[in-house]
Amino acid sequence: MEQNSCCCHRYAGAPMLVRGGEAIVPNVIKTVEVARNRGIPIIWVVREHDPLGRDVELFRRHLYGDGKPKPTSKGCVGAELVDGLVIQEGDYKLVKTRFSAFFNTNLHSYLQGIGITNLVLIGVQTPNCIRQTVFDAVALDYQRVTVIIDATAAATPDIHIANIFDMKNVGVATPTLEEWCQS
Repeated sequence: MEQNSCCCHRYAGAPMLVRGGEAIVPNVIKTVEVARNRGIPIIWVVREHDPLGRDVELFRRHLYGDGKPKPTSKGCVGAELVDGLVIQEGDYKLVKTRFSAFFNTNLHSYLQGIGITNLVLIGVQTPNCIRQTVFDAVALDYQRVTVIIDATAAATPDIHIANIFDMKNVGVATPTLEEWCQS
């Protein structure tokens, strides 16, 4: 079985906005649609932090000081999925507080429990959330890890391409959405 993971939750003007993220939203929507039609479980991976920033990485804690917007706290705009991305009944929402969807979450045990051995990842941002999750999936011996290259994004195309190259070098499949749809 395959699992589809998506993390795409940054509104225009939001403090944690990933430039390039908005451009992939149509491909993220299409990937989720195709995955649902194939019976692939959908797992929405979202970042939500304590409003006081107690569970935020040290390098981001300054964003959670008094009077600050609390960019990805539950209920804040920065923690919401962008328009067009909808969690449906039967989908699973995983809340994380670090780059990797596996770090300090129940993702691995959840996937094992439903018999998932192959992963498909989409969303933002390629050098952080996508890459960390991919390398953890490889370390956890998932049989096939796929990153759909035009349904993921980084702040710049060069950063995106460099990270895709690194992931490909450890055996990660890197098809376009069209190639994945035809497979």
